[in-house]
Amino acid sequence: MSEQKILYVDAENQILGRLASIVAKKLLEGYRVVVVNAEKAVVSGEKKRVIMGYKLVEKVNTLHNPYRHGLRWPRTPHRLFKRTVRGMLPMNKPRGRNAYKRLRVYIGVPPELEGKEFTRFREADASRLGRDYITLGEVCRHLGWRGIEA
Repeated sequence: MSEQKILYVDAENQILGRLASIVAKKLLEGYRVVVVNAEKAVVSGEKKRVIMGYKLVEKVNTLHNPYRHGLRWPRTPHRLFKRTVRGMLPMNKPRGRNAYKRLRVYIGVPPELEGKEFTRFREADASRLGRDYITLGEVCRHLGWRGIEA
């Protein structure tokens, strides 16, 4: 059996949607992808508008039991990043489900990945943005994430 292809990605100052689409494509190509610093990924747009857009999902109501039938949207940066990538994969096919299982996302850099060489994608760099943006960590704090205690 051949060696598993592993891609280590640093999400710091990378645009969330562009990075997620690149990661989704790499997962479908058969790579095992590890993303670190998910809380430092960038969401483009005016801060207030981005936060209100994410909060709008929480206000979706159902006539039935909302705890059982309502939308549950993640509030932590690593789960929100995974959810973004998941939306770009064909999850109703085995190929997409298997690709999603090969994705690992971390807040910060875990100790076991300290010495690794991380990839950054130039086409997803936040320096290309000439307008406002907000980090994924800030968005999650507005959604109720308390962060990590040092």
